[in-house]
Amino acid sequence: HLPNLCWKSLGETDFGMRIFQVFLWIVSFSFCFFSFVTSRVKNELLQDIRNYEILTESVEEPRILLIGQIGSGKSSFFNSVNSVFRGHVMQQAGSGHGVNSISTRYRTYKVLNGKGEKMLPFVLCDTMGLEREENREGIHMGDIINVIKGHVPDMYEFNPKAPITEYDVRYRHEPSLGDKVHCVVFVIDADKMSIPVLVLITKVDEACLEVKKDPSKVYLSRYLHEKVSGRKQKILGVPVSAISLVKNYSEETELNQNVDILILRALQQMLRAADAFKLIFTPPCFLVHSY
Repeated sequence: HLPNLCWKSLGETDFGMRIFQVFLWIVSFSFCFFSFVTSRVKNELLQDIRNYEILTESVEEPRILLIGQIGSGKSSFFNSVNSVFRGHVMQQAGSGHGVNSISTRYRTYKVLNGKGEKMLPFVLCDTMGLEREENREGIHMGDIINVIKGHVPDMYEFNPKAPITEYDVRYRHEPSLGDKVHCVVFVIDADKMSIPVLVLITKVDEACLEVKKDPSKVYLSRYLHEKVSGRKQKILGVPVSAISLVKNYSEETELNQNVDILILRALQQMLRAADAFKLIFTPPCFLVHSY
């Protein structure tokens, strides 16, 4: 009976190993398949943005203005977009998480389409942060309007106590259509403005542990869904379809395709909103919000 027992054990072990090998093959195939799909989606988004052409002929590069509270992720979003197109993580614009704004000047950034390539057909504009408390200094609301209207030049240093005036030598008196802002990313009360609103929610990885582990699950997170479709939606007054969820690159040293896709989809939505500039004179507005 001993030889039969040994052969039986050996046969069961061999069968188990085969099952395990099949399982590993399925896992490996699934990983390769989803990696292929993810890579394809990312490449399609990259190509769509690279080939973007604004509908207004008098504007070669639409300007997308980023405005938000300190730490909301304005500068980090630019760095993230820049990183995706450059192929590695970059920190060109200063960003941080302190109580005071790092960005004190009006900066216009162009994104390079890879190393040695041409610039992409849009400009991201960064501003001084909006302060959360009245006793802290942030960008003056008058300067926000001046930036939108094209009166503020690049590298202008904001004065929190007073906006730029027409008597300032740096004031642009007759801005062209290209000097003006065509899409605004905002963190202020949108109810006071008669403009379409889109919402950019940042730092989703800090709000949900599952998303932090796997950014591809951002739209499968029940917690984030309840946040977006429940209380936050009522406060912002916008439909869920107008909300983009984003994780910015802040501490990473390598790119992640799932993170890239979230960033590219948000940017794609902004560029499509910029196309509405030809149809309406008031720029579309985005809200930047972080949990």
